[in-house]
Amino acid sequence: MTMTNRETRSVYAVVGSGYMGGGIAQALALSGAEVRVADVDLEVARSNRERLITEAQQYSREGLFPDHAADTIAEQLTAATVEDAVVGASFIEEAVPEKIQIKHTTLARISAAADPTAIIGTNTSTILIRELAEAVTNPARFLGVHFSNPAPFIPGVELIPHDHTKPSVVASVERIIESTGKQIAVVKDAVGFVLNRLQYALFHEATQLVEEGVATPDDIDTIVRTTFGFRLPFFGPFAIADMAGLDVYAFCYASLQTAFPERFATPQILKELVDAGALGTKSGAGFLDIPADRTHELTAYRNKAYVAMGELLRELGPAPARVAERGR
Repeated sequence: MTMTNRETRSVYAVVGSGYMGGGIAQALALSGAEVRVADVDLEVARSNRERLITEAQQYSREGLFPDHAADTIAEQLTAATVEDAVVGASFIEEAVPEKIQIKHTTLARISAAADPTAIIGTNTSTILIRELAEAVTNPARFLGVHFSNPAPFIPGVELIPHDHTKPSVVASVERIIESTGKQIAVVKDAVGFVLNRLQYALFHEATQLVEEGVATPDDIDTIVRTTFGFRLPFFGPFAIADMAGLDVYAFCYASLQTAFPERFATPQILKELVDAGALGTKSGAGFLDIPADRTHELTAYRNKAYVAMGELLRELGPAPARVAERGR
């Protein structure tokens, strides 16, 4: 017997239909999967389903979603209780508030109702996956699947297996997330993972500068978005360091240490590379081992990317928050 398209497509569940969970559900539904959303009760899930469809209509009008995205989401997305949502789902994403007690209770409820082979992910931002796994029956199928806000539009997703997650589970989730058009990084289970370790380190230093009276929040935001933040859509910190020269970074650390010896101690890995003569692109070896003969090609790409970013920002104009600030 030939199966219909509806019978053969994947079935996923998202438990927690608020802003993050709802955005994840939209992304999964637009990938062609049947998605069920659940929340504290069925009425909340139904209300949020309607909101997600209305949002999709607006996003389509703004050119952010395909023309018929709202119709696709209306067809693919259903509201259900937690138990009804997870039964028969091959992948379940928990996206409830970032409190371990709430997540433990929810994950235990999911485990009790889900198929024993269903993969369970959590959208936690900072909580250790191995601690959340304590609430999951058969924790080998459990891992972190960390989307960023707003989930439909931010392209990166962290996958965080714990020590007992099966490799086949990670591979399956990679395929699911790639089907939404996202880019994946698999990282180890550590408090804050990668995204928030970096994000909060920057925020902490920014607040220190404000408290010390060095600059205002608005001026710090201006510096970040127009200097090193301007580079970040194209290059991560290691590529930027390799292009700048790791010896230059070592000199800058030494200068910073005159005022902040502990806060800006030279990283051991940087010292070892510099001592070995691996100075980045100019030596053909560094953090990323970019060959020296590709430096010209890399520089040409960089310059083209930065000019294109500048043109995009001019086209978009300043963010509304900055308009309000300057208008005061």
